[in-house]
Amino acid sequence: MCGIVGYKGKREAYKIILDSLKTLEYRGYDSWGVAVIGNPSISVVKEVGMISDADSLINNTKITKGTTGVGHTRWATHGNVTEANSHPHLSTDGKIAVVHNGIIENYQSLRGELKKKGYVFKSDTDSEVIPYLIEDFLKSETGISFEDAFRKTLYLLEGTYAIVAIDKDSETMLCVRKDSPIVIGVGDGEYFIASDAPAFIEHTKNVIFLENDELVAFNGDMKIIDLVTGKKLSKKPQVIDWDVEQAKKGEFKHYMLKEISEQKETINKAIHQDNKVIQDIADAINESYGTFFIASGSSYHAALSASYTFSRIAKKHINVVDASEFPNYEHFLTPQTLMITVSQSGETADVLDAVKVAKKKGVKIISIVNVMGSSLMRNSNYSLLMNVGPEICVLSTKSYTSQLSILTLLAYASVGKLDEGKALLKCVANHVGELTDPKVLLDTVEVASYLKDKEHLYVIGRGQSYPTALEAALKIKEVSYIHAEGFAGGSLKHGPIALIEKGTPCIVFAPNDETKKEVLSNAMEIKSRGGYIIGVSDMDNEIFDYFIKVPDVGHASPICDIIPIQVLSYYLAILRGCNPDRPRNLAKSVTVK
Repeated sequence: MCGIVGYKGKREAYKIILDSLKTLEYRGYDSWGVAVIGNPSISVVKEVGMISDADSLINNTKITKGTTGVGHTRWATHGNVTEANSHPHLSTDGKIAVVHNGIIENYQSLRGELKKKGYVFKSDTDSEVIPYLIEDFLKSETGISFEDAFRKTLYLLEGTYAIVAIDKDSETMLCVRKDSPIVIGVGDGEYFIASDAPAFIEHTKNVIFLENDELVAFNGDMKIIDLVTGKKLSKKPQVIDWDVEQAKKGEFKHYMLKEISEQKETINKAIHQDNKVIQDIADAINESYGTFFIASGSSYHAALSASYTFSRIAKKHINVVDASEFPNYEHFLTPQTLMITVSQSGETADVLDAVKVAKKKGVKIISIVNVMGSSLMRNSNYSLLMNVGPEICVLSTKSYTSQLSILTLLAYASVGKLDEGKALLKCVANHVGELTDPKVLLDTVEVASYLKDKEHLYVIGRGQSYPTALEAALKIKEVSYIHAEGFAGGSLKHGPIALIEKGTPCIVFAPNDETKKEVLSNAMEIKSRGGYIIGVSDMDNEIFDYFIKVPDVGHASPICDIIPIQVLSYYLAILRGCNPDRPRNLAKSVTVK
């Protein structure tokens, strides 16, 4: 989940790496560090905290003005948040620096063997074994090159990794990946390495996406090697079409509010798909012997919501499984099964593991993903790109509504009503534009002010609104740290209603559908026990203590209904002094299990 970068070229590496790390901070913001090859040694700066707070260090005199370096922004997995545990990690002789994203599962045994040889560790991380192993090979084998020592180290590692390493003596930079993302930017006589392309998009849009077990050496030019076969590979750069400005906040104070406000545009972009491709995927759903939607987090809620849409529109049952639990379903899989995976990053470890399980059974894989060239996209038979541009805020907002839009489009296409589905979603995009108008956004501050000091909050919905309730609760708790739970309205009497007391706030989704009367009855049950009811509906009701108006858009109601709660979550975070872009303990791309 960490962010790693590397640079080798003709410019001052330190400043380029710092800027790149700031762009990647959504991948981890516990600590950060930079190492640059200089003369006579590699110079290092490491700090605990967010790199966005490090503007004063841009002209740091401790760091050399060299043109080759690596950087890292950390989301802690092994070892506490300390300067010693921050990356880059150095070899004991200070000639090698390494940054790592992933988990080395056998680090304890490797660490033990190195300790027997006299190596003294400075950190508690799993990553520190990597530079020590490289150093050990260089010391113990006469004439061995840095590249060969690096390769021998990789053969000892078990787990997942994206690694960038630099060597002072040879001035070589190496990188490799195994189940953690790396993308290479190819410039004019310079090379960039990063976990995500936005890190270097202002310098180049020409990128190479690495596959597992591909090692790249930079020393004057670039050489790509298949670690399994030992053969050199020729990979031509692809051009990504993300705009530099999409990765910047512009006039907005936070990415979260910017990305909420972009949703009219991103929904329109999401549904701007090739009709033939959409219809082919819809036909594959109709022809499959069992279709699974597989996702995690907000993407899982989008998939669950879409399963109701398929039931309503296409009269079709879809199996929806949290990606981390999918391996338990492998016994049902056949070559006639279809898996549709949903992921913003395309690098979610649980989703990729689910794909591995499915592919062993001959299952056809279709992905809905935002990042071109991502691991998920490359491991799918077919892919639909969400086209929403980089989503920098850790919380999913525009990617969630885009996923809902694409899945709704597929439901309509599966019954030959693709044009009808597109027309509906274009109408929905216009309504979303109204809901994200700056004046409308501010209306939510009033209810946020009422809720900001509450310890508990509950959300209910029925039918299509049940997944919306789950997503709403997730948004609130992950950004404001208020304990929020979502329930199906019908489950209240089976236990949760015991939590209601005087003043307990409850958000109720009451769209104009067949569930409205029942969910209003559930709201009345809560109100009669002292609960404070916040209604999200197309029409006000005397049961509501506070009313949030949303348009009646029929089957697409989950798209509009979640918008005010995204905004509410944002203002709750602001009023409670939380950083909406960087919620504690979370990172954007969950690349470890």
